[in-house]
Amino acid sequence: MKKSIYEDYKYSMQDTSCLYVGSKYTINEIAENDEILFKFRKVCVESLKGDGDGEDTLETILYYLEPRDFRVQVLKQMRSKVKVNVIREKKRLFGKRKKEYVTEMMSIPELTSLSKEEKEGLGLVIQEIRVNKLALLTV
Repeated sequence: MKKSIYEDYKYSMQDTSCLYVGSKYTINEIAENDEILFKFRKVCVESLKGDGDGEDTLETILYYLEPRDFRVQVLKQMRSKVKVNVIREKKRLFGKRKKEYVTEMMSIPELTSLSKEEKEGLGLVIQEIRVNKLALLTV
C-alpha cells in the first residue's frame, strides 16, 4: 500500500523563466528524476545536499537553513524563492477574528531570518521552491 500523503508535493514544472520543484522530493529522488533540469539536479547533489544524506527532503533542508550557511549563497545565486503556507489572523465583521492558512512567496533571506520558534509560531509549511532558469546557468 502506497501512502499518498508523501506524493502531494512531489512535482516539477517549468515555464519559460522558472523551474518549480515540490518540497517533498528527497535529494536522491531529484538526482534520479529525468524530468527535472540536469543543472538543478547537479546543484542539488553537489551543493544542497551538504553534510546530510540523500534522504533529506527539500522541505527539511530549506526549513533548517541558517543565514551563514553556504547553501544560502547558492540559493540566492539562483534567485530562488520559496512558496510557503503560514497562519494569518484575519479580522472579520463585528470584530471577529479568524485564523487561516495563506500562501506566500518568500525569498531565501526572508526564510533564513526567521528562527525555528518563529517558523513554528507561524505554522510555516514549505510547498515548493522556484528557481530562475537564467540564474541557474550562473551557478
